[in-house]
Amino acid sequence: MKGMKRPILIHPDPRLKKVCAPVSDLSDDLRRLADDMLETMYDAPGIGLAAPQVGVLDRLIVLDCEKDETKPPQPMVMFNPEVLSSSEDLNTYEEGCLSIPEQYAEVTRPAAVRVGWLDRDGNPQERDFDGLWATCVQHEIDHLNGKLFLDYLKPMKRQMITRRMQKLKRERARA
Repeated sequence: MKGMKRPILIHPDPRLKKVCAPVSDLSDDLRRLADDMLETMYDAPGIGLAAPQVGVLDRLIVLDCEKDETKPPQPMVMFNPEVLSSSEDLNTYEEGCLSIPEQYAEVTRPAAVRVGWLDRDGNPQERDFDGLWATCVQHEIDHLNGKLFLDYLKPMKRQMITRRMQKLKRERARA
């Protein structure tokens, strides 16, 4: 199943700050959206993408944190994902975001999380994530709650990055 690429919203965009609605019915349209999001994420290239980043305010994320080129991709599609528990241990990663291109900052989050979600067939799933997978799944779930990694930063740094994104959007609009 190959999806089609969709445009990725760039911060600041009001849709990136909205809390997304739970998915109540897994339709073929939503499964197609998941395929499109995977295609968009791989093309970007990124390791995670949330539905609001492509302008859809539904609780859907996709991720694939398999960095080893010799291993097959591990695409994951999660409808209504939620963190069920998190470790007291913390990890700090330099995070980036496809909606905030070429801007990175260190963010501290729980080192391990247990996440529950519905798979593309509507079956409930639960899994423990650690390392990069834990960071990525938390980053993407934050998107569903209208939160960006910038929201973890000090106001000065956040404003500086926001100004850069406004400039980037103006340049792209002129191109």
